[in-house]
Amino acid sequence: MREDEEGSDAVDDAEVTSVGQSIVNELLKHMKVTAQVYLQDAPEGPVLEIEGEDSGLLIGRRGETLQSLEYLVNFLLSRRLERRARIQIDVEGYKERRYRSLRQIAQRTAERVSRSGRPQGLNPMTPAERRVVHMALANNARVTTESVGEGPDRKVIVNPRGRD
Repeated sequence: MREDEEGSDAVDDAEVTSVGQSIVNELLKHMKVTAQVYLQDAPEGPVLEIEGEDSGLLIGRRGETLQSLEYLVNFLLSRRLERRARIQIDVEGYKERRYRSLRQIAQRTAERVSRSGRPQGLNPMTPAERRVVHMALANNARVTTESVGEGPDRKVIVNPRGRD
């Protein structure tokens, strides 16, 4: 990548986060939710972290409200910038806790599968959650993973290595 291209990426990231933060603040205001929005750097890219007394309402059952909020913000963000743009949103560290839990579940499941030699399915998950499980077990020499099912019923199956 050329040096001037790197600079333009930084400007693009700054624009995406600035406009994304503005959209989240507007939505919170319309929803009458009292919360603050902070920019947080993460290995996967910038994350808009929402914190405040009403922030629990934004997570919803199994993170469904948060997932919908992120979808809506990214839709509005792409429309405003007139190009495809994405930003991650988290509320009170919910996603990070959930992803840490999923990595632990994946490791425990891999241990059971490698001991028993029998495949085991996990509960249905969002695409992002399935990706966390696949990545957590990608370098495991004893198991493989695959996603099966359709729509909201799509889940990860952990198989013993050698059975694909």
